[in-house]
Amino acid sequence: MDRKEFLTTVGIGAVAAICTSCFAGCNPLDPMTNSPTNVDFTLNLADPTNSALNTNGGFIYKDNIIVARISNGSYIAVSSICTHQGNTIAYDVTANRFHCPAHGSNFATDGSVINGPASSSLTTYKTSLNATSLRVFS
Repeated sequence: MDRKEFLTTVGIGAVAAICTSCFAGCNPLDPMTNSPTNVDFTLNLADPTNSALNTNGGFIYKDNIIVARISNGSYIAVSSICTHQGNTIAYDVTANRFHCPAHGSNFATDGSVINGPASSSLTTYKTSLNATSLRVFS
């Protein structure tokens, strides 16, 4: 093997190794699995920073969780990370669903997928209201 052949072979091998590791991290079919675990926190609804939760359709973000007061007045909490590519979702009170503005995925209030490209449900969390304290927990 001469020098030119050797360098070509090494170069092709290096490019293949780099591309393989890059493409492995960019597979859009793999759902994001960065949902918070072991969740347990309490929100004071009398605190002005949480005032959005005093109105139907209001929502806040805390530690990669979106807590919303849905159209019927109930409180729900789901992972705020879209399972398609990890973008942040928002609550759409008009349609009573969670929407990912990045690629158009929509999720029901129970976290299930309404339409993709996301194919995995959002992680849901329990909520418990006691006067003005809203507990969110796993």
